[in-house]
Amino acid sequence: MKKFDAVVFDMDGVIFDSERATMDCWMEMADKYNIENLEEIFLACTGTNNQRTREIVLEAYGEDFPYDTFAKEASVMFHEKYDGGKLPMKSGVCALLDYLKSKGKKIALASSTRKQTVVNELRDAGIIDYFDEIITGDMVTHSKPHPEIFLLACEKIGVDPENAYAIEDSYNGIRSAGAGGLRPIMVPDLLPANDEMKEIAETIKGNLEEVIKYFDE
Repeated sequence: MKKFDAVVFDMDGVIFDSERATMDCWMEMADKYNIENLEEIFLACTGTNNQRTREIVLEAYGEDFPYDTFAKEASVMFHEKYDGGKLPMKSGVCALLDYLKSKGKKIALASSTRKQTVVNELRDAGIIDYFDEIITGDMVTHSKPHPEIFLLACEKIGVDPENAYAIEDSYNGIRSAGAGGLRPIMVPDLLPANDEMKEIAETIKGNLEEVIKYFDE
């Protein structure tokens, strides 16, 4: 079995199939308002917080783009569809969480999403009690790919970064974990692993069940 003390999870695209759900809402908005190339812009935003997402969208469409109105409408659409435990979980989440608990490993969350949304979604899914610490985008100054959020998670659970794995799906998330000195595992979601990700990540797995097998090797 691999030697490590903790695992720090990203949430969107790792625990929940929420990035795909969010992109679907964005694409509905794109159709409604005739916004071109929005899928490409959305993918550039994966793994970042709302402030950085806003910057990326305005860089793409200009400062007069009504981002705040767009984001609010997309958010309302998302919550209407998925609140109350309707957000689909990725395969293997509970099996991996149970495995880590059985081995006495610390479990933390490092999500760019704001805290109230994170807490609501984890609670609705019935998995919030697995996590020793929850660090969210509104608790840090810098968005992924900056390592601040992963370093704070390690600090809160009392684990050195080099003794912690980070499970991420996005390029920005893998960059963040790698820069923080954690051991990144990429489980790709919307974007496949490119050469940069293969260089940074310790391993790339197709799903969370494969991550359990990797830890047992």
